[in-house]
Amino acid sequence: MQLNQMKDTARDDRDLPAGFKAVKDAITSRRSIRAFLPTPIDPGLLDEVLRIAGMAPSGSNVQPWKVHVVSGRVREQFAADLLAAHQANEPGAREYQYYPVKWRSPYIERRRATGWGLYGLLNIQKGDHEATARQRGRNFELFGAPVALMFTIDRDLEMGSWLDYGMFLQNIMVAARGCGLHTCPQAALADYPDIVRRHLGIGEDQIIVCGISIGYADPDDPVNEFQPDRMPLEEFVTYHRG
Repeated sequence: MQLNQMKDTARDDRDLPAGFKAVKDAITSRRSIRAFLPTPIDPGLLDEVLRIAGMAPSGSNVQPWKVHVVSGRVREQFAADLLAAHQANEPGAREYQYYPVKWRSPYIERRRATGWGLYGLLNIQKGDHEATARQRGRNFELFGAPVALMFTIDRDLEMGSWLDYGMFLQNIMVAARGCGLHTCPQAALADYPDIVRRHLGIGEDQIIVCGISIGYADPDDPVNEFQPDRMPLEEFVTYHRG
């Protein structure tokens, strides 16, 4: 049955318009990369990715996104200071609530499955706090990516602009795949807003939203094989048909 389904999918792909297939390939090949090569990114290529991403829709064309591109020596010191804060167990002070205050089903099960799946791949045993902290610290090393993108939003904008922001961020990640780049979206990079502000000259009128590490994936690192399960269509779609 599974083989037949795979054949059906392949046959359907051949029938897709070329443009749709390219978009499908970019979306479905996107995953969070946790090991990058040090290969530099052509600045012109990165500018084009961001230019395309800026075509994202936003209510009343507000376009609430602001991007800081961090590379070179600034990137090295930026990452070093974030990592030092993590290693010193400094408490994070993210400026907004990302996750639920109280977890419940089915979200807690999905969260656990993702964590166990990743740490299992890395042979990190449950209860090994040192190895867990070390792996979490890789966030602040930008997983070796040559460039970090940091995102801010005006503090006085409301939830609708945050919704718009998500579409912009997705555009970046899909456009990156279209030109052979990979990404890792990282809310963790907002954990130490004072460090981010100091390095990037960001004022208090801005909220640090998140970061994205971007570059070329290391094809030999097994961590990049990790891909959490996705819900089947029937779990998140309800049809209302006449």
